[in-house]
Amino acid sequence: MDFERARFNMVEQQIRPWDVLDQEVLDTLMTVKRENFVPEAHRNLAFADIQIPLGDGQVMLEPKIEGKVLQALALKKTDSVLEIGAGSGYMAALLASQADFVRSIEIDPRLTALAQDNLNRARIDNVIVEEGDGSAGWPARGPYDAIVVSAGLHQVPQALLEQLKPGGRLLAFIGDAPVMSAELVTCVAPGRFETVKLFETLVPKLSAPATSRFQF
Repeated sequence: MDFERARFNMVEQQIRPWDVLDQEVLDTLMTVKRENFVPEAHRNLAFADIQIPLGDGQVMLEPKIEGKVLQALALKKTDSVLEIGAGSGYMAALLASQADFVRSIEIDPRLTALAQDNLNRARIDNVIVEEGDGSAGWPARGPYDAIVVSAGLHQVPQALLEQLKPGGRLLAFIGDAPVMSAELVTCVAPGRFETVKLFETLVPKLSAPATSRFQF
């Protein structure tokens, strides 16, 4: 398989037509090797316009969704980012290419190890993957310039909003099947937030331990 040709086609035929036009985002999608974060059994689908299964109901999102997320966050090289749901580590790799540091929380120990291994092999050293329940964020290392929840929520937990810096952005997929909204929440001042609905999609719900007080 010609990975470079497939990557180019992914950007030009899937991502750009979805109004992802920020050149830095497009360059990042061309640079970070998506195929190295895809399970071997599905590597031939690395650039397809589909969700790629990671097991236990978790997935890699479609490339166009990843591109929209990255563009909406408008990251700067000085930004500190929190990701909820590491998956294969690919989104963390994209975020890390545009930010100063990424902290990613993954509840599934298998995916925690997978993500960290993929990031290590890609020699991306400004990401740390931590095993745990991300529904309450990672307040000890906050506040953050950006928070990404790479799974569906019924609503955004207040605990996550409280970990945004003024001017910080949170992107999450809100709602229930058959349609969810990708929403960008901006902290415009301490305790004040503005929400913009970006597009509709459908993603798996955020996993939570059986004893969690949160219901997603």
